[in-house]
Amino acid sequence: MAKTKKEMFAELREMVIDNEEMVAFIDHEIELLERKKSGSRKPTKTQIENEAFKAEILATLKREDKPLSIKELCEVCEPISGLTNQRITHMLTALHKAKKITRELVKKTPYFSFNAEGEVETVTD
Repeated sequence: MAKTKKEMFAELREMVIDNEEMVAFIDHEIELLERKKSGSRKPTKTQIENEAFKAEILATLKREDKPLSIKELCEVCEPISGLTNQRITHMLTALHKAKKITRELVKKTPYFSFNAEGEVETVTD
């Protein structure tokens, strides 16, 4: 089984225990690894924007009530009209994986539609 960076640094530390400069360096590297591991990452600006765009896409697909290609989706959904096809495809793929939309190929062109079965109703008593 492969050793982790932390385990390797610990072994190196034992080898150079007499060299204070090397020990300080290794301790610093271990501290950086710990900080990286424990840090909770905030979503990036683009990720936050994409969530808003995904909501717009879902609303548009629900409103149109028919399968749309990316080109057609850009024509009827104003907020995403200026985005690249790659970015829109990325968001549509994420929505498809989350089972919020369906995807079907027609003559090598993907068409997307709202997945009504993917909706979950919450019932409160």
